[in-house]
Amino acid sequence: MTYHKRFLLWWGLSLFLCKLSSRRQLDYQLNNDGTEVLNNLNRLAGTEQDTRPVNQTLDYFLGQIGADPIAALRTQMIRRLIRTKALDAARLYKRFVILIDGSGYLVFRSRHCDSCLTQRQGETTLYMHQVLEAKLLGPAGIVASIATEFIDNRDTADAPAGTDAERIKQDCELKALRRLMARLRAEFPQLRICLVGDGLYGCGEGFQVAKDSNCDYIYTFKPGRLPALWEEFQELLRLCPERRVERVTPQGVKQVYRWVKDLPYTDSAGRAWTLAAIDCREIRPDGTESEWSWFTSLEVDHETVIEVATKGGRERWRAENEGFNTQKNSGLNLEHAYSHTSWAAYDFLLQIAHLLLQLLEKGSLLRRLARERGKRTAVELFGSLKNMAQRLLESLRYRHWPDEVFDRAECGGIQIRLDSS
Repeated sequence: MTYHKRFLLWWGLSLFLCKLSSRRQLDYQLNNDGTEVLNNLNRLAGTEQDTRPVNQTLDYFLGQIGADPIAALRTQMIRRLIRTKALDAARLYKRFVILIDGSGYLVFRSRHCDSCLTQRQGETTLYMHQVLEAKLLGPAGIVASIATEFIDNRDTADAPAGTDAERIKQDCELKALRRLMARLRAEFPQLRICLVGDGLYGCGEGFQVAKDSNCDYIYTFKPGRLPALWEEFQELLRLCPERRVERVTPQGVKQVYRWVKDLPYTDSAGRAWTLAAIDCREIRPDGTESEWSWFTSLEVDHETVIEVATKGGRERWRAENEGFNTQKNSGLNLEHAYSHTSWAAYDFLLQIAHLLLQLLEKGSLLRRLARERGKRTAVELFGSLKNMAQRLLESLRYRHWPDEVFDRAECGGIQIRLDSS
């Protein structure tokens, strides 16, 4: 049996859109016996398949085409969202906020390729793949993967013997950052970008990569990362009491913003930098306090400090929480080995499916339905993200999606807005 590539792509996306958790579940949950699965997928793909494939067919197909075409499809989707200005509400001073973060991806107990990172745990050697992601921040808390760089043992080949795990991690992510930004700039050369990352990138190499990539940046500033510079920052804050803005949020939280401009820093490579640094302290009504600090290349003054901190620095957590944590724990199963050979292609399918699910969850159509049922959000209506995927699976299996929804002329023009409230 020959299957059209569009059909196989929708078949692969269904694995993640319906959160089936493993490739084998395609054979059971999307069996076309007595269901509408084949009819609905055919119309999505614009094909006329008589049978549905088995999960090994998908793995063979992805093994033949590789990961690059799937990554290119993701790039086309992001370009479309940017060109239609669907993500503009989340811009920071005309710049798109790009969240940079790394994560563990796959762990095996036997080596399956030459690029595996290795880690000893007692008598056991683990073989790992890690990933560095650039996630584009959109309205309503959307985090859309825009570039991916897999971290492998090429990054640790020159690490001295006995180097500790944290140093290895830093070496990997910083080297991968340069490759990631080269890939991102090749695909989006004109995009105005502000990188937002954790304290790992707050160093000479992190600043240099941003400069070479024609980007601004906001990196977390912690005392243990650059201790001498931190002490100087604290002293300069005391010497500049006029650089201070206070406000109280509707929830009664008092926020105090202070900043330093022209903070000098010379990195280990002898490169001289002039930085701005922001400190934000929150005092909640119950008396508890929190404090954050950031480096930034953006202009910071009384008019801009709050927006730089809140729309930039404070949003860094979304890369881990609404990005990796959601992909690992909501049914997408990021850390599951969907394939031992084509795992990169499955990762890109997962990223595309996650973007589609976010647009579905945060779009105005489900929000309108939720309000009609007396609920505020789609998640509140369905109970959880997993429940939403379950409803989608039930619809794909048992409901013949109306033919008119596949006819652009019949449907007419509609506009789906993102909830940025």
